[in-house]
Amino acid sequence: MIDWLQTHLGMNPELQMRLFATLGTVAGLWVLHKLILAVVYRRVRDPWSRYRWRKTLTYVFMAAGIVIVGRMWFAGIQALATFFGLLSAGLAIALKEPVSNLAGWAFIMWRRPFEVGDRVQIGSHAGDVIDLGVFQFTLNEIGAWVNADQSTGRIIHVPNGKVFTDPVANYNKGFRYIWNEVPVVVTFESDWRKAKQILGRIAVKHAEHLTAQAEQELLAASQQYLINYRKLTPIVYTSVVDFGVQLTIRYLIEPRKRRGTEHAIWEDILTEFAACQDIDLAYHTTRSFKYTEEGKPGLRAPSMTPDAHSTSPVDD
Repeated sequence: MIDWLQTHLGMNPELQMRLFATLGTVAGLWVLHKLILAVVYRRVRDPWSRYRWRKTLTYVFMAAGIVIVGRMWFAGIQALATFFGLLSAGLAIALKEPVSNLAGWAFIMWRRPFEVGDRVQIGSHAGDVIDLGVFQFTLNEIGAWVNADQSTGRIIHVPNGKVFTDPVANYNKGFRYIWNEVPVVVTFESDWRKAKQILGRIAVKHAEHLTAQAEQELLAASQQYLINYRKLTPIVYTSVVDFGVQLTIRYLIEPRKRRGTEHAIWEDILTEFAACQDIDLAYHTTRSFKYTEEGKPGLRAPSMTPDAHSTSPVDD
């Protein structure tokens, strides 16, 4: 084999030894990696622990392989920093995007804008982070054609370099609650004050228990971020839209429970309003309004009669 490589490919014995040593090192590290993982998987059943073991071992063996193989091929260079400097300079020129993704991975590992298990949005994509790789991270997509931030079932692979170019929104980092709003519109003829009281009770029923927890979370988050919420308890706001009085329930909720709470709130609203004869939900309608009959009595225009502004001729 050695003679054939030297004769046909012009590879001298020293180069061949380095090549074989490199292949042997890579194969040995790969086999050792698989063996250790097999032992870990037999002893560890928790999916999160398994994931952390797998990622940690992968990074350790990758770093070991780079150092060992690098010293084989650059034995004349004693300073390891010089080797990595030359390597990174060459890669930066030839492989711009992969290097950008590698730098993004280092940024994610160092700054921790998000971790596995966090719900994030980066650019137009949103989802739960289910894997962090050297060149890309993976999302279990939410939203898109599915309402209320529920999973679509698609897996999205996002290049790590996107953390440098696209805004990253983290649903869990710092303050792990989000504000949600449920707009309810009742007709102008309804007793909107009574409806507002009913909605207030429903909001307290489903969200009041989170207020104390949110206050503690906000106190912890204030050590790193300037987050200033003066009111964390549920509240109902009043406004007017084209077709009725809009009462908006605003409350804190955990990101993954948003749809479940909306479902429960709307069921309570429908049940409560159905029992009230003086409250009706409004919907987009077209109606005519006769001011002289439907306007407030004190503001109605005087009715006009055929002879109200006419005089009969008088004979001299």
